[in-house]
Amino acid sequence: MFKNLEQAKDFCNKNNIKMVDFMMVDLNGRWRHVTIPADRLTEHTMIHGIGFDGSNYGFAPVEKSDMVFIPDLSSAYIDEFAEIKTLAMLGDVFVIDLPENRRFDQDPRNVAYHAQEYMKRSGIADEMRIGPEFEFHVFDHVSYEVKPQGSKFKIDTEQAEWNTGSEKDNLGYKMAHKSGYHMAPPLDKLSGFRSRVAMLMENQGIKVKYHHHEVGGPGQLEFEVELGSMLEMADKTMMTKYLIKNAAVAENKTATFLPKPLYGEAGNGLHVHMHLFKDGQPVFYDKNGYSQLSEPALYFIGGLLTHIKALCAFTNPSTNSYKRLVPGYEAPVTIGYATSNRSSVIRIPAYAKAPEDKRFELRSPDGTCNPYYAYAAILMAGLDGIKNKINPNESGFGPYDFNLYNLSPEEKKSIKQLPRTLNESLDALEADNKFLLEGGVFPEKLIEVWIKNKRTEAERYNLLPHPVEFEMYYDL
Repeated sequence: MFKNLEQAKDFCNKNNIKMVDFMMVDLNGRWRHVTIPADRLTEHTMIHGIGFDGSNYGFAPVEKSDMVFIPDLSSAYIDEFAEIKTLAMLGDVFVIDLPENRRFDQDPRNVAYHAQEYMKRSGIADEMRIGPEFEFHVFDHVSYEVKPQGSKFKIDTEQAEWNTGSEKDNLGYKMAHKSGYHMAPPLDKLSGFRSRVAMLMENQGIKVKYHHHEVGGPGQLEFEVELGSMLEMADKTMMTKYLIKNAAVAENKTATFLPKPLYGEAGNGLHVHMHLFKDGQPVFYDKNGYSQLSEPALYFIGGLLTHIKALCAFTNPSTNSYKRLVPGYEAPVTIGYATSNRSSVIRIPAYAKAPEDKRFELRSPDGTCNPYYAYAAILMAGLDGIKNKINPNESGFGPYDFNLYNLSPEEKKSIKQLPRTLNESLDALEADNKFLLEGGVFPEKLIEVWIKNKRTEAERYNLLPHPVEFEMYYDL
């Protein structure tokens, strides 16, 4: 929004801005914030930053936790949900050091930035453009409880089929099980909500291609956005989630990007469309190639599929992620690529025919990822494929131009599978992470901290008694 502090100060004065909010990303991909009065935004702030305790963000041990946040004036925006008129902005984390502070190598924005710079130094491309598809649920109620003597959760939404028999304000229009795809009002009761969110997104420079109700009857929705540069879209991923969640709360609803909040219904993915450009020209197009893909594009796919199990530790970093990556839905379970095949983990859209549109999507990621780490890891895997000329055909990854869900047990054995648990993906990351370390993009310490933290989450989940275990085993 701004090129310098003078522009920012002038905007605050002319628009009656009272507060300035600094938005920071923690290790897991949650926004945190610190707020100052607008007249405290000074040159000193821009140079020396705002101090904070990095250990509470999951980044650093307590004895080295003093860090500063340096605002990025170009990222500034008006916070639509602030009670007092507030200008908010993203920024970067620095470690306090002598003689000068230095960029913190584990900072998510810093990792994504260095992945882009590594790509430029490689000479392969100077821009990676990506376009996420945001799938999520909007509910009217959610409650949960985890205690030693009992665990439970309860979800409700007025439009769900389980409310057909409700005696309270029931007009009869309920969305049937797994039948919500592109459904129109009055069954689609959230169309207006999506349009209101779309306007908020447009106001923040997030160009919405379209929005619609997704397959899941109990309030599963989707936004698809125009593609943009990788770091820019990581910022916009955080902003999109912020707008959706706060817009829902403002309407007395609740939104979640949890991959599988409901048993037996479709899950929420974060499909990532991607392509590379160099000097403004598309790298992935070849009119004579398979599905009009160039050799570098196929090598990029080869890199993604070779490292896909390790990638899942960053693109699917929750225990709930692996309740979505199961057979019977549109989520992928096998490792391969194909054209127009939604059962494949890499799908090449047949409708994207123009050279500048030629791309493919990775269908495994979900919204519990930290987008900066996830997008950076995807780029590093693809670049490794180009660097080492990993041919996906020769590596046994397809193309699989047939339904991968209908394979016989014997056929399934011949095709590699995605991880089925978080621990399996962490095992893969431990064994396969050198491609992330290239150029110093992912520091070893970050990978160590990530694996340690995620192992702790997986262990807690695995040790917790589950209600279904009482159903299946209590009487034995």
